[in-house]
Amino acid sequence: MKNRISERARVIPPSGIRKFFDIVQTMDEVISLGVGEPDFVTPWNICEASIYSIEQGKTSYTSNRGLQSLREALAARMEQRHALRYNPDQEMVITTGVSEGVDIAVRAIVDPGDEVLIAEPSYVSYAPCVTLTGGVPVPVECREVDRFKLNPDILAEAITQKSKALIINFPTNPTGAVMTRSDYKAIADLVTDHDLILISDEVYAELTYEGTHVPPATVGDLWERTITLNGFSKAYAMTGWRLGYLCAPEDLCDAALKIHQYVMLCAPVMAQVAANEAIRSAEEEKDGMIKEYRQRRNLFVEGLNNIGLHCHLPEGAFYAFPSIASTGLSDEDFAEQLLHEQHVAVVPGSVFGAGGAGHIRCAYAVSRPDLTEAVRRIGLFIEAHQRA
Repeated sequence: MKNRISERARVIPPSGIRKFFDIVQTMDEVISLGVGEPDFVTPWNICEASIYSIEQGKTSYTSNRGLQSLREALAARMEQRHALRYNPDQEMVITTGVSEGVDIAVRAIVDPGDEVLIAEPSYVSYAPCVTLTGGVPVPVECREVDRFKLNPDILAEAITQKSKALIINFPTNPTGAVMTRSDYKAIADLVTDHDLILISDEVYAELTYEGTHVPPATVGDLWERTITLNGFSKAYAMTGWRLGYLCAPEDLCDAALKIHQYVMLCAPVMAQVAANEAIRSAEEEKDGMIKEYRQRRNLFVEGLNNIGLHCHLPEGAFYAFPSIASTGLSDEDFAEQLLHEQHVAVVPGSVFGAGGAGHIRCAYAVSRPDLTEAVRRIGLFIEAHQRA
C-alpha cells in the first residue's frame, strides 16, 4: 500500500502547547497557565455590532481582500499611530487569524530548498509552515543574556546564500521580549544587505508595557521588504473570532492574496464587522485589559523570583519565561510533574525551539488570585523536589 500521508505532513511535530492543554482537560482543579488566550470575554459593543449585522442579513462573502471599511480603518490607524502607510486597496488582505497570515506569507515567498531564518524561542507554527512549503527552517537563538532580543551578530552567522527570509515576532511569544528602534537598525542592515524578506508577526503589538511598539517596517529601508502581520485576538480578547490582517508591498501582497483566494476566499464577514467596531469604539476596554495584564505581570514575575525561579521582566505580550535550571529538572519533566503533583499547567520552553530549553512558559492571562495560588503551588513543588 502506498503511504497515504505526505512526507512533509509526517515530519512536522504536533503542537507541544496543545499536548499539555489536552491533558489539562482530563483533570480537575487545574490552574492553566498554558494556552495563550485572554481570560476576558470580547467587549460587548464588539459582539453587539456583529450580532446586529447578522440580524440585518450580512452573512455573505466579502471581497477577497476583506471589507473595504475595515481595511481603510486599519490603514488610517497605522498611519496615525506609527506613520506606517499601506494602501488599503493594494497592500492589505484581511485574513482568518494571524495564523493564516503566517501561512500565506511563507507560501508566497518560499520555494523548496530556501532557508528561512526564525528568531527562537518562537511561536510553534513558524517552522512547520516553512517545512510544509519545502523550505528549510533555520533557528536563530535569542538568548536570555540579551533579554531574548534578536542579536545581530548571531543572525549574521546564520545567514547563507540560501537564506530567503527572516521571521520575527516582537513582542514575543513565549518570552515577552520587545525590540526598540535602535535594536532594529542593526537587523535592518543585515536584512537589506542580504536581500532578505522580513515577516513580522506583531499580534502582541498592543501589549507593549514599556514605551511604545515599533513596527520594523518603519525602520530604515525595511518597508519595501517587510510583510507585516497583525490581528485582534490578543488585545481585544477576540481569539475565537479568527481575524487578522497582512500588509506588504503590492507584489508581495498580491502573491499572498492569490493563495488566500484559493484556500480561504475571505475571512468571515461577521468577524470583520466585529473588528471594525473594535477599532471604532473599544479602545477604552482594550486599554483596561492591558492595564490589568501589566499588574498581573508585576505580581507574577515578582512571585516567581521570590520562590527561586529566575525570571526577567517581560516587556510585552502576556507570558513569563522563567528559568527552571536551578531545579535540576528538564523543562519537560518540570512541566509534566508540576501538572500531576500540583495541578498547575505550564508549557516546556523547548517546544518553542532549542533556545527555550531550561525554561517554562507561563501565560499570566488569568486572574490575580489564580496567579497567586499558582506561585504558591509552584513553590511547594520546588520545595518538595529539593528535599527529595
